[in-house]
Amino acid sequence: MHAQTGAGMIEVLVAIIILSVGLLGLAKLQATGLAHNQSAGFRSTASMMAYNILDSMRANRTEAGAGSYNHSLEDAAPAGDTLPEQDISNWLNELALRLPEGTGGIAVDANNKVTVLIQWDDSRGAVAAQQFIMTTRL
Repeated sequence: MHAQTGAGMIEVLVAIIILSVGLLGLAKLQATGLAHNQSAGFRSTASMMAYNILDSMRANRTEAGAGSYNHSLEDAAPAGDTLPEQDISNWLNELALRLPEGTGGIAVDANNKVTVLIQWDDSRGAVAAQQFIMTTRL
């Protein structure tokens, strides 16, 4: 009888292929986790920045109730002549620094209901354009 040779080498090659596929899956899992972690960090920053402008508005409740803090996403940062304009300008600058392509909008209605909208580019996450919307009363 003739002895079989080379079977051990085939077993080693199959084991290497299985190990390679497992390591590739682990690398994909790590990359996905990092992307979702960054997205969560951006959402936390957006939440903090919404509370930041709301605190400024509550400190200047009369002007905020009069609509001086209204600002749409498309508007440029105000010049900064009045306190509300300075607050909005500083807030927009912070958004641009802390979030990629970060911008924001504020709407105050007649019943002092405030809606703060923050938008940023989250192209590393699940969806490129993300928005955080917070609604509260002054």
